[in-house]
Amino acid sequence: MASWFRSMDMQYMSIIVNEDAAHSCINNMGQLGPAGQGSGVIEFTDLNEGLTPFQRRYVSHIKRCDELERRLKFFQTEIEKFGLPCMEAGSVDAFLQPSQGEIGEPSHKSGMHLLETLEVSLEKYEQQLRELNAFSEQLSEEFYMKVELQEVMINSQGLMNEVGYMTGYQSGGLADDDVESTGGMGSSLLGEGGAGLDMRFSSLTGVIPQVERARFERMLFRATRGNCFPHFMDIEQAFADPNTGQLVQKMAFVVFYKSKTIETKIKKICGAFDARLYSVPDLNDKERVRARVNENAKEMREARVILLKNRQNRLELCTVLADHVTEWTWTVLREKTIYHTLNLFKADVSGMLRAEGWVVTPYMGMVSGALTQAHKNMDDSATALLEPVPKPWPTPPTYFETNKFTYPFQEFVDTYGVPRYKEANPALFTAVTFPFLFGVMYGDIGHGFIIFLGGLMLVLSERSMENKKMDEMSAGIFSARYMFLLMGAFGVYAGIVYNDFFAIGLNWFGSEWEWKDGLDTVDGTTANMTKGCSYGDASCIYPFGVDPAWHISSNELLFFNSMKMKLSVIIGIIQMTVGICLKGLNALYFEEQLDFFFEFIPMLIFDMAFFGYMVVLIFMKWMIDWDARMYSATCNSDHDLYPKCLDGTYTTADMCPLDYGGSGDGCQPPNLITTLMNMALMPGTVDEPLYPGQAGIQVVLLLLAVACVPVILLAKPLMIRSRMNAEHGNANGSFSENPLIDEKDGYGVVVEHGNQGGGGHGEGGGHGEGGGHEEDHDFSEIVIHQAIETIEFVLGMVSNTASYLRLWALSLAHTELATVFWEKAMLSTINSGNPVAIVAGYSIFAGVTFAVLIVMDVLECFLHALRLHWVEFQNKFFKADGYKFTPLSFKRILLAA
Repeated sequence: MASWFRSMDMQYMSIIVNEDAAHSCINNMGQLGPAGQGSGVIEFTDLNEGLTPFQRRYVSHIKRCDELERRLKFFQTEIEKFGLPCMEAGSVDAFLQPSQGEIGEPSHKSGMHLLETLEVSLEKYEQQLRELNAFSEQLSEEFYMKVELQEVMINSQGLMNEVGYMTGYQSGGLADDDVESTGGMGSSLLGEGGAGLDMRFSSLTGVIPQVERARFERMLFRATRGNCFPHFMDIEQAFADPNTGQLVQKMAFVVFYKSKTIETKIKKICGAFDARLYSVPDLNDKERVRARVNENAKEMREARVILLKNRQNRLELCTVLADHVTEWTWTVLREKTIYHTLNLFKADVSGMLRAEGWVVTPYMGMVSGALTQAHKNMDDSATALLEPVPKPWPTPPTYFETNKFTYPFQEFVDTYGVPRYKEANPALFTAVTFPFLFGVMYGDIGHGFIIFLGGLMLVLSERSMENKKMDEMSAGIFSARYMFLLMGAFGVYAGIVYNDFFAIGLNWFGSEWEWKDGLDTVDGTTANMTKGCSYGDASCIYPFGVDPAWHISSNELLFFNSMKMKLSVIIGIIQMTVGICLKGLNALYFEEQLDFFFEFIPMLIFDMAFFGYMVVLIFMKWMIDWDARMYSATCNSDHDLYPKCLDGTYTTADMCPLDYGGSGDGCQPPNLITTLMNMALMPGTVDEPLYPGQAGIQVVLLLLAVACVPVILLAKPLMIRSRMNAEHGNANGSFSENPLIDEKDGYGVVVEHGNQGGGGHGEGGGHGEGGGHEEDHDFSEIVIHQAIETIEFVLGMVSNTASYLRLWALSLAHTELATVFWEKAMLSTINSGNPVAIVAGYSIFAGVTFAVLIVMDVLECFLHALRLHWVEFQNKFFKADGYKFTPLSFKRILLAA
């Protein structure tokens, strides 16, 4: 756990490699990791910050990788169209292991040759697939045109059969001799009175989308002033849109008109509405129409056969691609990562490349071995040079080794802010306290066991699920499986302490209380202890948890409120005190004497003098036998003042033998809230003391707490001013660097502002701060900074203590909701004795319990426990302005893809 309490040691190293072996070196180092995990052990820094991406050495190789990625994405799109699954390339570890043929091969064989081979293969497959796609689009277009023509001819012929035989009808537009023709449709319509008039009509036939019919018809009417007659016919078959691939319902239409000018207008309107026009034979010539229909049907069958064959060819090609596309994608990603990393190297000497980066100190041997092996594979007598960079170094990154269990807790902390290098890691404590605080709020045996089973199911199925592709939310839930397991376990534990099982008290060990009348007990009747026990008898205490008798007592809520409220305060003060102690450990580790003596010690005294004293009072009140004390202050035969006290002139203070002072002289239980308020507002006054000399002790504690405030506020700035004046000889106390910003971290690591700044909640203080830029800070700014920290701590201790009462509030809300659901949905139906009502009541009970208590309340308790750690616990010591170690790791990159 030591490597999780403080981040692992880092070394800033310089690496010089042969340019020919550089590819192989990066390939080997990208596979390194603790215990063969491949999580990476080296993070390179950019030595070419002044160069744009297009000016870097290996930009051409990256462009080639980008082109390969484009082709692979095209393949994946085509594979998805056929619904084919992409073949898995196996595990990432197996993929990264070199095959027998690759061992000992030169770098150019695994680098340039690999890219060239992939380029040739993928270019060939892309060309084949694009040719097949283009041919398919052309064939599909022709096929659908023939289908539309067939529908137009069949529907148009049906229209002519309805109207009747039309001798003067012409299809396909006006001919040059139209005006000279006589008879025709005009004769049949106008009779003999119309003899000599040319009444022959021309027509245009085509297909238009069904949704455009109304607009198309309206436009025809307006453009021709009603001098055309459109007729629309439904087409049952839907057609695929060549652009979107979606099915579109279309209609066949015939437009009759009389003028060449109208024909021109109609054609323009058809073009505007994307209507396709077809030339059909004279519809009065039935034999010719029938022959054309048969001929078109034959062409349709032939086109369909070719289309199916084309689709089969595309399917076979996509099947081949699906077997290899994942492996090709991983290969391209690995090569692209290698060349991006090589772009960070600097070519100081011809034929050699130099790099700098952070290496995890325990794995220095791995890096050295990887470099040596790469040069051996090249048959190069020269070896790589690996040596530390002379100090001062940039700010080191923060790196913790995590596993399946510790990973989610570390992510919780990193979400708030990454710890500084070598700063105490809150995640070590969060791994225990987070599920514990969740359990305190969620305490119920039944509900907690459901959460426990859910976590257990995820843990048992981790082997089958860890290599599966999951969405972001599912992956997050799966990665937190051990956390859910602990949350459920602590929920069960707290439920046993509260003795709550779906809001029912369980009589595990036999209750120590009883009502003599049993179920016939009248409300308000006092319970009696069993087995002849008396109050305070240790042998008559319920062995573990709360006695179930409290769940059916009339003062249940009062008892549980008092117990849970005090437990919340105790837990909160203990956790905040641990946070203050961690601040002291940080100060000792980084040899920050001012922080230790003038911040940590006064803060700890302030905490113990008031809040620690509150915890002591709570335990004292719990341990005192108040029945015995109150009995000693009552007028009874055992009292020395009996029977004088019977006249009623003696007060409790007069009869109490303790003589502690106050109104009860120590024989009455005090109200702790009043006691603590009077401690600050009325020093020296204690209304109901717990022990002798309490008033004087509280005055001393109050003076200690008050005295600590100016020490925290002024001592450190004054000491800083004194030191800087002594060093710089500046009587005014002005200097160019804020000493609150630590200059080193105990390892000789000096801050270099602007180099690898680490983000976070930078407060401008502490060791090794990354990022930022130098500014002049005078003494007043230091005092202001310290004043802010002092006010935040003093007021924060009060507000944070009150904030921990959410443990009591959420536990109370959970219990009361569970009680309401049980009584209203289940108990009332069980008492009715109706089986149907019982089944219905259970359905309602199960539904609302799952929705409210298993889903909503879990999320609520989860968020409140997270807040208590981020705000109340971590703000006592956690700076959170480090930056995460992001090593070169092929495994991490490929898994993210």
